[in-house]
Amino acid sequence: MGSPKPLLELEGETFLDRLIGLLGWHCSPVVVVLGHQATAVGAGLRRAAEATFVINAGYARGQLSSLQCGLRALPAEAEGVLFTLVDLPAVQASTIERLALAAEAQAPPWLVIPRWRGRRGHPVGCSRELIEELLELPLEAQARDVVYRHLHHAHFVEVDDPGILHDVDDPAGYRDLVRGLASP
Repeated sequence: MGSPKPLLELEGETFLDRLIGLLGWHCSPVVVVLGHQATAVGAGLRRAAEATFVINAGYARGQLSSLQCGLRALPAEAEGVLFTLVDLPAVQASTIERLALAAEAQAPPWLVIPRWRGRRGHPVGCSRELIEELLELPLEAQARDVVYRHLHHAHFVEVDDPGILHDVDDPAGYRDLVRGLASP
C-alpha cells in the first residue's frame, strides 16, 4: 500500500480512527492490536485516547495471533466481543449498532454476523464461550474455524451495508473506496 493501512484516510479520518469511533459507541473497551509499524501507527491517530492498545510482537505469525492478543486484553467480565480487521473501514455506524443490539438479545453461546445480499461480512460478534475457543486455537488455524463450528448458534443481521465486505487490500481497492465505489 505504500503506507500503513491503519493510517489510510476515509472521509477525513484514518481507517483506525474511524473504526475506534464507530465501535466506541457500543463497545467498551475498544481494544486495538498493533503489530507492524506499531509506533508509527500509534503516533498517527487522533482517537488513541479512546482505545486500549496492545502490541502483538508476533504479528508475522498471522491474523489469528493478533486476534488472540486482543482477546487476551479483554476484561474478565466481558460477556462478548465484536471484532474486525482494519482494512474493512467502510462499515456503517448503523451496522455496528444493529450487531450490538442483536448480541444483547442472544442467549450464550451466541454469534452475530452481518449479512448483505446473502454474503457474510465483518464485524463478527461472539460470546465469552466462543472467545475461549478462539484463544485455544493453534496458530495454524483460523478464526473462521470457530465461526463455522458454531454457525448453528449464529444470528445473521441483515444490513444494507456493502462496507461489511469491502476489504481494502491494494491501492486499486483503496482508490475505489475513496471514490465511493464501496460495492464489492
